Amino acid sequence: MNRPTAVPQDKQPIVFCDFDGTITLSDNIVAIMKHFDPPGCEQIVNDIVSGAKSIRQGVGEMFALLPSSLKEDITQYVLNTAGIRPGFAELLKLCREKEIPFYVTSGGIDFFLRPLLAPFDIEESHIFCNSADFAGERIEIVWPHPCDEHCKNDCGMCKTRVIRRFPEDRYFRMLIGDSITDFEGAKLADLVFARSHLATRCRELGLPHHEYDTFFDVIRVLETLANPGAPESVTS
Repeated sequence: MNRPTAVPQDKQPIVFCDFDGTITLSDNIVAIMKHFDPPGCEQIVNDIVSGAKSIRQGVGEMFALLPSSLKEDITQYVLNTAGIRPGFAELLKLCREKEIPFYVTSGGIDFFLRPLLAPFDIEESHIFCNSADFAGERIEIVWPHPCDEHCKNDCGMCKTRVIRRFPEDRYFRMLIGDSITDFEGAKLADLVFARSHLATRCRELGLPHHEYDTFFDVIRVLETLANPGAPESVTS
């Protein structure tokens, strides 16, 4: 597959960015479950990894193990422990300067995701994530962005559904991610910024991608795409 060396002049560049393990340094759902350690959680995690349960089913079942009374404790735990990956504020600044729309596409949950993102002033309509209902005894996850007719993966928060809102003939679609929830979206993207499990999958599928550690790595590639004469560092 050809490596993109510049954004085509007839296309609008756009970025779709994962949250857990991408914007944040670790996966917050995994961290929450390890910290609060509800009985039965480990088996559900194994079922998600093995494919025995979909992401939507598994995540819903894990949070249902936790009482609603833990809402504030969980939120505070994430705020205290979830580090932001270096270069995130600078990436947002670059996107604003270059008029590149930036969307957060996350399988995370709003009650801890939005407080973490609040300092970065991201437009509300540019954040796609799951929600939580604390009205009952146990936490119930709500899925406002389910899979459409084009996706049968039962994602919960379907990233491909969001990406397809922006047609490939009009947009140069870039995805930043790290894990299983980003696999399908990576197949639709013109360019992927990948780390961890997503980087492995991109190598396996031969998808054009750049492996990153911090968002400064992403910034360097974006600047290269905007200035085609600069040295290019995309791998596939």
